Amino acid sequence: MFQGKEYVYEVYKTKSFSKAALNLYISQPSLSATIKKIEQRLGSPIFDRSTNPIQLTECGQKYIRYIEHIMDMENEFESNLNNLAQLKTGNLTIGGSNLFSSYILPPLLTMFMKKYPLINVNIVEANTKTLEKQLFDGNLDLVIDNYQYPETNYDRHLFCREHLVLAVPNSFSTDLIGKELQLAAKDINDNKHLDPSFPAISMKDFTEYPFVLLRSGNDTRDRSERLFKDAHISPRIVLELDQQVTAYHIACYGMGITFISDTLVKQVPFDHRMTYYKLDDDIAARNIYFYHKRTRYMTRAMDEFIKLTCSTSDEYPVKNES
Repeated sequence: MFQGKEYVYEVYKTKSFSKAALNLYISQPSLSATIKKIEQRLGSPIFDRSTNPIQLTECGQKYIRYIEHIMDMENEFESNLNNLAQLKTGNLTIGGSNLFSSYILPPLLTMFMKKYPLINVNIVEANTKTLEKQLFDGNLDLVIDNYQYPETNYDRHLFCREHLVLAVPNSFSTDLIGKELQLAAKDINDNKHLDPSFPAISMKDFTEYPFVLLRSGNDTRDRSERLFKDAHISPRIVLELDQQVTAYHIACYGMGITFISDTLVKQVPFDHRMTYYKLDDDIAARNIYFYHKRTRYMTRAMDEFIKLTCSTSDEYPVKNES
């Protein structure tokens, strides 16, 4: 119904078919024929041609009012597109576990928001199973995780590499295991556990100790089970949890041994109640990725966040200086 509206509007502005045709770079007969076709579709004339200059009919007045409304919406949409392209508007929702939401995402989002202050940013904290479901359902733009999401559904962008270590409360009697294998938090911050010459611990040495583990469905639990299987031991599990940070704090109080990442050790304040042991690199080393749904459109905000954060450092996070 509004096809050819630019021709009608030009005649309305100039109040002349000849002037409008000149401005539109078409012949006057061609313009008149186009307007006639539009009026036939409407079933009513738009212009009163008996007046000089020509005037709008009652139908024409309403038609012009709607044309201007459409033009306003088109201009608004074009402005919004420009704002989205220049990141002057937009939204970004990122999901992560308690560890990533508390320690990793805040500095990254601060950096992003300083560069793009008009983007509305949100963080969603949950376990891996919930995060993947929300990402698949389209409720999240990105998820940061060390779990391997299926490549058939998700694209991934490498953020950094981390390593699991064994966290043992000092209240446990581990003197017989060998002090030369023990690591303090400062050693982890200095990446002593990444030295190929530094020996890994055998899980067989901890057969009789209680363990605090994460529940099934996350990468840390999968790797801990591989370590137990390789050592041919059945662990005594006293507690299962959803979050690595919670498992660490409970271990600090001496409830049991747990597996945590060097990412966490480098972020939390030093706790002298804990001793750490290096694990077999084949199982302990893993990548942290940002994931997004493969079939979902990658917004400009998502793309810029990935470019900004995944190029900051090969080894993240920075050492804890406390």
